[in-house]
Amino acid sequence: MDAPSDTRDRIVKAAAHLFYAEGIRAVSVDAVAERAGVTKKTLYYHFTSKGELVAAYLAARDAPNMAAFARWLAEAEGPLPDRMEAFFARMAKAARHPAWKGCGFLRTVAELAAMPGHPARVQAAAHKKRLETWLAETFRAEGLAAPEATARQVAVLIDGAFSAMLTHRDPTYAEAAGQAARLLVAR
Repeated sequence: MDAPSDTRDRIVKAAAHLFYAEGIRAVSVDAVAERAGVTKKTLYYHFTSKGELVAAYLAARDAPNMAAFARWLAEAEGPLPDRMEAFFARMAKAARHPAWKGCGFLRTVAELAAMPGHPARVQAAAHKKRLETWLAETFRAEGLAAPEATARQVAVLIDGAFSAMLTHRDPTYAEAAGQAARLLVAR
């Protein structure tokens, strides 16, 4: 028999797969329980509501997404403007993968637009704020004059690129955002 944390992790992994592939409203708690190989009662033992499960799905995506962003920037070569453009090129590359369905955080917030206090929206906002803070810290370390303002502008470019790529199914929007980010950090 699995330990409670193993069962919880299995449920979150099943939810992550289904929510990212199909959207949170399209996926029932029954479908998550079935994919996780647990009963609905067991799922509700670990999560008091579907909202709590959706928030756990986003919480589980936070660290891997932040690690990928940090890796993309660290692996890029050259001065910061070149590395920022390369960061967006990596976004475009990720969007070319057949399984790519956009930013799970933005998609979830869009599905929950009428529910501002939903725990998943709170989790998504926290992730987006962590991304902006990471950018500001990176820009401060690079000696940019206005790291917070530049971080906010680049964060808008990131989310705009994710939205445009999802809308148009065209990764070149990330490349265009990368050209804009290059100019922002070079000024």
